[in-house]
Amino acid sequence: MMASRGYDMTPTMYSPDGRIYQVEYAIETVKRGTLALGICTKQGVVMAVEEKPRALQTTNITQKIFQVDHHIGVAAAGYIPDARIQVDNARFFSQGNRMTYDESVEVATVAKHLADQSHQFTQYSGVRPNGVALIIAGIDQKGESIYVTDPSGTYMQYSAVAIGAGSEDVNSFLEKYYDPEMTMDDAASLAISAINLKSDQKEQTSHIKMARITTENKMFEKISEGNIQEYSQNASKFTPA
Repeated sequence: MMASRGYDMTPTMYSPDGRIYQVEYAIETVKRGTLALGICTKQGVVMAVEEKPRALQTTNITQKIFQVDHHIGVAAAGYIPDARIQVDNARFFSQGNRMTYDESVEVATVAKHLADQSHQFTQYSGVRPNGVALIIAGIDQKGESIYVTDPSGTYMQYSAVAIGAGSEDVNSFLEKYYDPEMTMDDAASLAISAINLKSDQKEQTSHIKMARITTENKMFEKISEGNIQEYSQNASKFTPA
């Protein structure tokens, strides 16, 4: 890697080889975060994250999955305080859209808005890029969709995707086992198997948090630990031989 030579002091300066080091550092923060993933099916979308609570920490509150609107959720990997700020921004934007147009905001519109906000932090001195990537999943007038935003301000749509530590291997795993015709239950089982691919707690589900939005009711809902355990019993069908 070429020495930064002071080019990493601000996100507004390109290095001689065309890099913005502050953005690369932020993306590296995402790569060190715990795994988060989203899976899109014809029946709805599933979001799952790996959370590793401390021994005395209460675990009934999910730290890395957020509700933006009744039909949109977010899963985050990286520096979670930055995720909370972006989620608050998305909630304000979503409610503003509802008050202005009297309709639910589209998932793609929220993703673009958050990507634009992230890009703002690469254009001015005295700020740093957001150190978090977001999976924005939901169901709108156009159907089910999943988008990913990163610290550079890029956003892309996926059928299934993972972000965070070990995401390259997990994305390869999803490419192998993902089926657009799969049920929501199979998507949840696939998510558990994907997280356990890199987890040290392969025989447990206490480190996994999940949420879903079904096409039937278009409502964000968290999946209980009991249901996660049930889904884990079918995760073996996605386990590599």
